Amino acid sequence: MAEAGPASFTAIVAEDEALLRQSMVDQLMRAWPALRIVAECEDGAEAIEAIGEHRPDVAFLDIRMPGLTGLDVAAAAGEASPATRIVFITAYDQYAVEAFEHGAVDYLLKPLDPERLATTVERLQATPATRLDSELIEALAARLQGGGRFAPHEPLTWITASAGRETRLILVDDVAYFRADHKYTVVVTAEGEALIRKPIRELLQVLDPTVFKQVHRSTIVNLRAVAAIVRDDSGRGSLRLRHRDETLPVSAPFMALFKHM
Repeated sequence: MAEAGPASFTAIVAEDEALLRQSMVDQLMRAWPALRIVAECEDGAEAIEAIGEHRPDVAFLDIRMPGLTGLDVAAAAGEASPATRIVFITAYDQYAVEAFEHGAVDYLLKPLDPERLATTVERLQATPATRLDSELIEALAARLQGGGRFAPHEPLTWITASAGRETRLILVDDVAYFRADHKYTVVVTAEGEALIRKPIRELLQVLDPTVFKQVHRSTIVNLRAVAAIVRDDSGRGSLRLRHRDETLPVSAPFMALFKHM
């Protein structure tokens, strides 16, 4: 077991499966008793917001989560909290392991091996924080996609939604954005609004990630519906839409996802 590090070390853990997340937390506590876990996140959006809020020393990120992947979160973390060190968590996949080793970033395999975890803890305690290069993240993503291990499922093309007494058939391409509203999700198009019962988190698994981006815990936007991105001095931003009068707020940590736009 690794010796306890400084009490000031903080971390978040992001894993979409609750039992695996709890198991990771338990193993981390055994391997690193002085570590303080400030947030346990079930998806990438929660992880980005937690990193922006807590600026932890370490983020343990499942590489594959609904919507925003661990790589997406790492890219945003580089802007929101440059000193946060990233440890990727992945199921055993030799291609993925080769990609991580090629990129010289730290990773852990599921299920977590106590000896490997202890080595990672010792490395985190001993080495100073270094910013994860955005080009490295992009290269890792390209290698994983190129190996056929990270390809998304066929994206959703249409949905049925309720508007009053009507049930509407809506092409996903016509959706400007989705907004969470309690147990429903509001589907917003140029013509109006409708409701579906599928939550935001499940939508992220079936939407085309190159077209639909999460900009807030409760909002997913169609990039083709965006007319402009407005940034203020605090790092927050808003999106002006092509065929809607309202603007959409973008949480500060999510602005990193738009830095190339």
